[in-house]
Amino acid sequence: MFAIDFPPISHLVEWPDIFFEGTWYAVNKIVILYWVSALIVFGFVWLAGRNFKLVPSGLQSIGESFYGFIQKGIILETMGPSGLAYTPFLGTLVGFIFVGNIWGIIPGIQMPVNARMGLPIFLALMVWLIFVVVGFAKQGPRYLTNTLFPPGVPKALYLLVTPIEFVSTFLVRPFSIAVRLFANMLAGHLLLVSFAVICAALVKTGGLALAILPFSFGLLVGLTAFELLVCFLQAFIFTVLAAVYIGSSMHAEH
Repeated sequence: MFAIDFPPISHLVEWPDIFFEGTWYAVNKIVILYWVSALIVFGFVWLAGRNFKLVPSGLQSIGESFYGFIQKGIILETMGPSGLAYTPFLGTLVGFIFVGNIWGIIPGIQMPVNARMGLPIFLALMVWLIFVVVGFAKQGPRYLTNTLFPPGVPKALYLLVTPIEFVSTFLVRPFSIAVRLFANMLAGHLLLVSFAVICAALVKTGGLALAILPFSFGLLVGLTAFELLVCFLQAFIFTVLAAVYIGSSMHAEH
């Protein structure tokens, strides 16, 4: 028999301050990863577009493929042609979230920044602000009436429908997409850490325990590969929902 010493969950998601310790603007590992993620996305876009050629190659080819994916795979499917103006925002959103997620499987770092609630809730509130502003800009004051009093509903049911529409549109939307991103990344992070600790404990124990090590390590490798897929899917789903919400504010009939 061997004991496995699992670290407290606080040790997996909380990091000591590096700069400005003890202040509200303290900088720790997560904050630095925020900055690096933003620089990576900015650097990729800048490098892909700095030497534009008629026949793309290298990073320009990758950038144009990514640009086309955002437009064809997300915007045209959810917002229609009128949503193409949001390509830069939605492209930045999916890229930033993906890079932030991918830190969870990078050796030596192994911490997805979206496994902390701060960034997902900030991104969700930003999306919420955009779709509310767009709603009033496109529909005027009717945005509220179109949202809270959907046409075709018997007037007596508005007593039930209107509060539900208010809560689901203006409260649940930002909260749900933030929690979905946060919960999935945190769950994946905890799962990978658990199998890594198990593998380390098996190596430390030695003896017959080593017979189990190949299976545990194989699962760890498989879960890491699966987590790579999850990193992309969560970025994609968050961005698709953002596009759906903004698109619904642009068109009253939606």
